[in-house]
Amino acid sequence: MFKDLFQKKKYATVPSASVHDDRPKREIPEGLMNKCPKCGTIQYHKELEKNLKVCSHCGHHLRLNALERIEMTLDEGRFFEYDTDIVSEDPLGFPDYMKKLKQQQAKSGLDEAVITGEGTIGGFPVVVAVMSFNFFTGSMGSVVGEKITRAIETAMQKQYPLIIFSTSGGARMQESILSLMQMAKTSAALAKLHEAGGLYISVFTDPTTGGVSASFGMLGDINLAEPGALVGFAGRIVIEQTIRQKLPDEFQTAEFNMKHGQIDLVVPRKDMRQTLIKLIELHTVKGDVTHGG
Repeated sequence: MFKDLFQKKKYATVPSASVHDDRPKREIPEGLMNKCPKCGTIQYHKELEKNLKVCSHCGHHLRLNALERIEMTLDEGRFFEYDTDIVSEDPLGFPDYMKKLKQQQAKSGLDEAVITGEGTIGGFPVVVAVMSFNFFTGSMGSVVGEKITRAIETAMQKQYPLIIFSTSGGARMQESILSLMQMAKTSAALAKLHEAGGLYISVFTDPTTGGVSASFGMLGDINLAEPGALVGFAGRIVIEQTIRQKLPDEFQTAEFNMKHGQIDLVVPRKDMRQTLIKLIELHTVKGDVTHGG
């Protein structure tokens, strides 16, 4: 499977009871156990994976990378990737940017913060774009914007439903205005898709902020989100300092956004695939997919 191609086994040494103890040190694979970042429950990594990386104790949805998301969403994880030859450059000569890009690629096993392509879900052909927070915090630079725009255009050309899984810390500052212009570019492409009658389902995952939430993220015909996902534009502290008011504890959660009409439905990860299939099925008439507008 996709994620197996990029897993690296690391080991952590457990110290002996005494510094003078000459017994061989035991080696335990790192990652054998996982601690839930919300409730602190310790769980076996394999059990957590079986539960789609959702804490069995509190239901917290741990973050997935793009490859894991593709594997659990598309039929048998089969996927044809688009635009694998598009890579980031350093148009502004930002200090150490290329070095940091290579570090992010080595750390994440990905070439960029988004993977685009096509596959089937429930037998329906779809175009998908899946962002990954573990690559530069899912920041949107020129390549991310270009790949998503091309995916939108391909969905329009092939008349396939479009599904975008978003997660992002915002625009990539190392590309400045070239990054910010991707907001307008992706939004314009989605306007054309809408005019052509295409179906676009936007799925928010934790966290989705900044320019991504303020552009293609919020422009779905149907906007879904995973439970507890942080979805917003500016951060809580910035907003509180600006309006000089204390915000509710649940502010910018997926549930808060749904309550206030920004998101249509909060869907647990275990139900996401079937929900997507049902939505596509509901918008399919005699083999043609139409938007919900």
